[in-house]
Amino acid sequence: MTDRTATVTRNTLESQITVSVNLDGSGKSDFDTPVPFLEHMMDQIARHGMMDLSVKAVGDTHIDDHHTVEDIGITLGMAFAEAVGDKKGIQRYGHAYVPLDEALSRVVIDFSGRPGLEFHVPFTRAMVGGFDVDLFHEFFQGFINHANVTLHVDNLRGENTHHQAETVFKAFGRAVRMALTADPAMAGVTPSTKGVL
Repeated sequence: MTDRTATVTRNTLESQITVSVNLDGSGKSDFDTPVPFLEHMMDQIARHGMMDLSVKAVGDTHIDDHHTVEDIGITLGMAFAEAVGDKKGIQRYGHAYVPLDEALSRVVIDFSGRPGLEFHVPFTRAMVGGFDVDLFHEFFQGFINHANVTLHVDNLRGENTHHQAETVFKAFGRAVRMALTADPAMAGVTPSTKGVL
């Protein structure tokens, strides 16, 4: 596989975001954003996805975190789309179940070329610290729209909202890692009967 890295900058009137990703990294992360709980969750993506991830963000968080969180998801999706490239030789599909104490989540991903999100996470509280957990849906919606992936996220059980969120992001990292791993049987081949993804 070729070098699977990308750096994308996206500037709007609401936020200024730069994301760098190395899909074949070692799990290193570097964040400079005004949303610390999201940073903690993105660190799970890097660590459990075994990718290097850097996110720099400035946004209108004096209003609320919505625009910044959504725009980070969008920019991350753009970076993934660029880094993945033509998808030849990858597994394409990935899945993971991850527990954390009482919480358990399942994430399934398909680098299908089509955006689709099923997000079923019955958070037990609306906030973790100062973070509105509704924004996780916006993060993943922004991601899938620009990475062009199909993503199913299910929290199967959990009582602690922090644990629920963390299992989702750990499972997401591991599912992505599986999907983007080289498949020796598909070397140089697009994993689709269409011949293109």
